[in-house]
Amino acid sequence: MSRALLAAWQVHEFAPGPHPERRDLQDGRVDRFLGALLGRCAQAASGVRRQRLRRFAERVEALADELARLDSPGLRRRAVDVRAALVREGPANAPVAECFALVREVCSRELGLRHYPVQLMGGYALLRGALAEMQTGEGKTLTAVLPAVTVALAGAPVHVITVNAYLAGRDAEMLAPVYGFFGLRVGLIVPEQESAQRAAAYACEVAYCVNKDLVFDYLRDRIAQPRGSAGTQALLAGWLDGPRRRDRPTARLRGLYYAIVDEADSVLIDEARTPLIIASDVEDPHGRAFYEQALALAASLDRRLHYRLRPQERSVELSDAGRAAVAEFAAGLPGLWSIARAREELVEQGLSALHLYQLDRHYLVADDKVQIVDEYTGRVMADRSWERGLHQMIEVKEGLDLSRRRDTISRITYQRFFRRYLRLAGMTGTAIEVAPEMRAVYALDVVRIPPNRPVSRRDLGQRLFVDSDRRWAAVVERAAAMRACGRAVLIGTRSVAASEVASQRLTAAGLPHAVLNARQDAHEAEVVAAAGQSGRITVATNMAGRGTDILLSPEVRQAGGLHVVLTEFHDAARIDRQLFGRAGRQGDPGSCEAIVSLDDELFRAHVPPRLLAWLRTRTGSDGVLPARLARPLRHHVQAAAERQHSRVRRQTLEMDKRVQQSLAFAGKGE
Repeated sequence: MSRALLAAWQVHEFAPGPHPERRDLQDGRVDRFLGALLGRCAQAASGVRRQRLRRFAERVEALADELARLDSPGLRRRAVDVRAALVREGPANAPVAECFALVREVCSRELGLRHYPVQLMGGYALLRGALAEMQTGEGKTLTAVLPAVTVALAGAPVHVITVNAYLAGRDAEMLAPVYGFFGLRVGLIVPEQESAQRAAAYACEVAYCVNKDLVFDYLRDRIAQPRGSAGTQALLAGWLDGPRRRDRPTARLRGLYYAIVDEADSVLIDEARTPLIIASDVEDPHGRAFYEQALALAASLDRRLHYRLRPQERSVELSDAGRAAVAEFAAGLPGLWSIARAREELVEQGLSALHLYQLDRHYLVADDKVQIVDEYTGRVMADRSWERGLHQMIEVKEGLDLSRRRDTISRITYQRFFRRYLRLAGMTGTAIEVAPEMRAVYALDVVRIPPNRPVSRRDLGQRLFVDSDRRWAAVVERAAAMRACGRAVLIGTRSVAASEVASQRLTAAGLPHAVLNARQDAHEAEVVAAAGQSGRITVATNMAGRGTDILLSPEVRQAGGLHVVLTEFHDAARIDRQLFGRAGRQGDPGSCEAIVSLDDELFRAHVPPRLLAWLRTRTGSDGVLPARLARPLRHHVQAAAERQHSRVRRQTLEMDKRVQQSLAFAGKGE
């Protein structure tokens, strides 16, 4: 890695540990407040930044004719010269503009795809360490290759981080010929790889990976490698001064140099509420009877008297009466039952298992095992488990054999991990709403990139029904009407259970369809490939909400494009917009609408029961709440959910810092 690049990134010192990385920020409330203020100010100045990006794009386009006249050997010679200039000068405008122009020409020849000016703007924003908001369908995959090649040629390892293995594999395969032209190797890190395969993938100049896999590999390296400044300096010297040194510590990752986070708001905001934990299997001395006892006690408690549920935070708190009831039950019992805090936590976990974690929403049962479903991507998280006995409680609840308990060895939050990159960048279709938090937590300014073509997607509005039965009847009716017109239909649901209800309703109506959820994830590519065909109805969880490009057949395009039906509002309007963004991409026709119900979890969690009851009396004969009530209600509940999640993220970060201090004191790794 060139010292010029480090200087441009203003990296003067590294954190101790096995990886070159930034020191952990020790920011407090005042720092975060000022950061959020700067984020808002950056939005006010975004027009000036876009002008700079346009001027840079024009500079790149000015080189197009000259490079188009070169043959392949001539292009390669120019690429060698650009690499030398980037190593020598760092990301100066002249070599960067030529590198972008070369990448653009190579993509045109190798892929048949040529970057639009707005993609050049987005790529330059990423190179400068910003978060580029590009509307869905604007070609973020192709945009990311511009800064990735530039930084890799300058000598720094690049991580391109996506939200699932399907997207990582698709992008790495698609762009491999482009990287290969510049002499760069592309690695792919996906679940269930052997350790040696992962190490080989990270050793490549550019590595495509999934966010969770990357963070867990980082934690494993922290556990396995010697700590302290000596290990860091040995690793850093190897990448600053050239070839690998034989005495360099062995690690999966080469360091946290440059990251491009795709769907950045999902990774850095939505998923940041939950820390990532590595745990070891330990023998459980209690046995099944112990958990059955605790679960039975939890089931016998009265919600109004003994405990308080917080569904938004997914937490339970015993009342004084509840603690007294637990103490009375435990009188004379041995082991953990004799320790007040231990037995109360145990019963709270039992209450969580009973009331806060639902089958086919938060987890599946497959192969006689509880498998956790990622609520943001809709995918199964293989080999993951809940801690502190919650997993065993759910196994007892579902009548399964008990797995072994897990003892926390190492943990980290996304906030602390991603702030350690020497240079962080991101891209997404929906970030403007969280710009203050992006700046406050990650020092990322959000830059809105204009679309290449005007968006022609029609928004048909929302219908909020009094109950689920009427909602599903309306969804089926709309799907049938769109299918009859020769259009393709995408029905979005929040859970596996809801997708299967939708499937049952469509089957009962005689409408053929495909389902894409955590049970059918093996067929994802085939389902997505067929989703744009005439008359095709696809029911999907959040698996189809981000990064999924549904290609339309000519018949569908002529009939009006893809029609997207949202069947339940998400906690953040950003996620709704991601689903709607599957339609009307790159100037294609399309339409979208929301058909939802007052029975949905979002309304039950954030609207008082009396208000819900009153709203049900205000619906018309068709069971639909008037728009004058439905619109402000939606804004209210989503704003309340976002505020709650923001508080949880702050608490998670603070808790992670405290836990890390405890782990360090106990001699455990991060």
